[in-house]
Amino acid sequence: MTISRQALVRIRDRTARTAGQLAGLFVMMSLAISATGHDVDVLVIDRDGKQVADVAVYAVRLDGNMALPNPQSSAVMDQVDRQFVPHVLVVQVGTPVEFPNSDTVAHHVYSFSHPNKFVLPMYKGEKHSPVTFEHSGVVSLGCNIHDHMLGYILVVDSTEFTMTDGIGHATLSLGNPDDYVINIWSPRIRDKQENLSKTVSVSGASSASVTFSLEKKLNPPHGGKPDSASWSDY
Repeated sequence: MTISRQALVRIRDRTARTAGQLAGLFVMMSLAISATGHDVDVLVIDRDGKQVADVAVYAVRLDGNMALPNPQSSAVMDQVDRQFVPHVLVVQVGTPVEFPNSDTVAHHVYSFSHPNKFVLPMYKGEKHSPVTFEHSGVVSLGCNIHDHMLGYILVVDSTEFTMTDGIGHATLSLGNPDDYVINIWSPRIRDKQENLSKTVSVSGASSASVTFSLEKKLNPPHGGKPDSASWSDY
């Protein structure tokens, strides 16, 4: 079969257009991949080299230019077995926090942490409306009935936060390549503040890692046991 010159030209042009479209699609896919998935792996170890679980980890842009969208959901600080659950909760500024009481006894929740102080008078179930924290900082929680109860809410100017797992590891998935300050916090950590922040650079599709090696002995964990921390330890 003989193919005319005009047909060959049409086939060539169609092939070129298809190749161009595929190339454009590949570029768009590459841009989408490079615009997401900038992971920072964080490891927290104590002065003996042991991994530290349940440490709050969060990232802020080094230039401070981190636009915060309005929180899309609320968070929950429950009360179970006369303990705050979780012991440490991390939320973005402006997040409503619900305080249900899943215990069989009443609680009277409060915080004297300025400027986020509040009081929820004695209740069971879900009597009170959520509390919205408009200022960053640590909110220490107590119960006016059960003095051993102790909990924390860390309010951060960031959308990128998490907690270390059982082996002291956490991963932050950052939206844009940039320079970030990675911060950690826990009521057990006694190191100076300058030891709890590290700057990392994330560029292109690369990831980064940072290790926090604590220098001071940790405070004991809180949990209502004889060797656990109480209000006076903090």
